[in-house]
Amino acid sequence: MIMRFTLSASLALALSAAACAREAGTDASQAEAGNARADAVASAQAAPAAPQWEFPEDAWRTADQEDLLYIDTDHGMVIVEMAPEFAPNHVARMRSLAQERFYDFLVWHRVIDGFMAQGGGARSNPGHAAEVEGLEAEFTVRRAGEPVVTELQDRIINPRALPQIAKAGFWDGFHAGTQTAALAAITGDGQVQSWLLHCRGAAAAARTADPNSARSQFYITRGNAEHLNAQYTSWGRVRVGQEAVDAIAVGSSMDDPGFRPDNIRSMRTGDELPADEQVIIQVADTDSAAFAAYLDTLRDTSGNLPDICDITVPTRIVE
Repeated sequence: MIMRFTLSASLALALSAAACAREAGTDASQAEAGNARADAVASAQAAPAAPQWEFPEDAWRTADQEDLLYIDTDHGMVIVEMAPEFAPNHVARMRSLAQERFYDFLVWHRVIDGFMAQGGGARSNPGHAAEVEGLEAEFTVRRAGEPVVTELQDRIINPRALPQIAKAGFWDGFHAGTQTAALAAITGDGQVQSWLLHCRGAAAAARTADPNSARSQFYITRGNAEHLNAQYTSWGRVRVGQEAVDAIAVGSSMDDPGFRPDNIRSMRTGDELPADEQVIIQVADTDSAAFAAYLDTLRDTSGNLPDICDITVPTRIVE
């Protein structure tokens, strides 16, 4: 078995409706979709060299194929791991639309360098959404324990909309923010709120000024976007192929005359693919002692970690 390793206070969050991202098939043949496994491995090999750190076999978890979205782009395969524990309805929507082949041959209609690549608009007008019901916002999840989010550092929730201090850390390999668990003792229901962070590689739902307007459009961040934290629903993150996301043509189909957008060639959930095209992705267990030791190698002379978004969670492909 060959391993290819890439690092690819009773505070109630008053969630404002600041808007930033504009929200607004046909089945591809196997030849057109390409070989997901080969494309993903090639993408992993092309990724920048990652810090070397040995993790024991019991410090890895294997991503479930039903939670993986394989997005074939003009620049290679992008594989996103979805997090239904944080945004179950948005994940269900992405699964449903992908399985209906809604996204096949749509375009990345709004791409801002250093910020995000957005796609999933209606086929007749990329700036519009699909004719499906708007989803209730899942900006945060209230939890009494599970899912457990580690509390590694103090971090402002959102510098524009929610400038309160909370905590940041990891949940199951996802960058996450949370109210401190100590607050559970003084909240009415014994729960605290947590959310996935908009670090580079986050996958999230686009919307209008209405917080409950997300339909089909989604975006993947090409940089850290703290001003979207707990204001937009983040439902996953890129595990393989961020370089392909960063290569998507910059521009706007609505605003830039002559802009020629890149394509979403196809989108599939992993459990739809034949076994020989599934990519076995393993993510470092961020609750493990091995990951804690890895974090220690990143601390400065004062013992401080880099900003959570600058910490890479090791990921590998198993062939």
